[in-house]
Amino acid sequence: MLVNARDMLIQARDGHYAVGQFNINNLEWTKAILLTAQELNSPVILGVSEGAGKYMGGFKTVAAMVKAMDESLGITVPVALHLDHGTYEGAKACLAAGFTSIMFDGSHYPIEENVAKTTELVALAHEMGVSVEAEVGAIGGEEDGVIGAGEVADPAECAKISALGIDFLAAGIGNIHGKYPANWKGLDFVALDAIHNSTDTIPLVLHGGTGIPADMIQKAINLGVSKINVNTECQLAFAAATRAYIEAGKDQQGKGFDPRKLLAPGFEAIKATVKDKMELFGSVGKA
Repeated sequence: MLVNARDMLIQARDGHYAVGQFNINNLEWTKAILLTAQELNSPVILGVSEGAGKYMGGFKTVAAMVKAMDESLGITVPVALHLDHGTYEGAKACLAAGFTSIMFDGSHYPIEENVAKTTELVALAHEMGVSVEAEVGAIGGEEDGVIGAGEVADPAECAKISALGIDFLAAGIGNIHGKYPANWKGLDFVALDAIHNSTDTIPLVLHGGTGIPADMIQKAINLGVSKINVNTECQLAFAAATRAYIEAGKDQQGKGFDPRKLLAPGFEAIKATVKDKMELFGSVGKA
């Protein structure tokens, strides 16, 4: 049964570990992540960007697939189905589709408009038992056409948004989506500490988890980060395994062209990546 992300993240904050949000793009992604979470007895959040939702045939299709798969595979660990970087309209659509958690990314609006829209969505979501993530200070890189430069969030603005009753907060601390450039300055831990203290220790979210060094991840968790988003790393692992399979000519051997065989190495690569991350985040055995 799918749950919202509120309780799992409060437990993570108090237990000084983080729950991974792994973005899904299709059936293979979903199945690999769910099975790995079950094998490791770890809570997990399945993230769906608006672009991925559209690609998979709409939010209702995604919700139906995830709920049916969770049941059919006998998954017993807590699983949240979460809209990642949602627009105002997208958040409402996901509430209607049966998602158990939503992120409203109002970071590009003036603070007053971000506050008004967040307030409305919190009321709607909480009425349905759905958890809400909000964002202050854009995350760098590109996510579904929204480009952020890796800004550092203002603790006062974070306090203002967290006071609206949201369940967890994504605050920019120099992190970016996608691959990190060679001249990346690293995470701003002074800002993270200030944000954690100004937001009444609300669980914090680290976006752009691909490529942040392990010691920085551990330090961020100790400073209140309870949810870490991973997407690019799974995509890179999937692509590399698929490329190796085709370059070895295996798709031309017997029935190697069967998508079930063609996609199997990528599926296993996602499982291995998710396992590594769950171990790094400390969520193994915490379900």
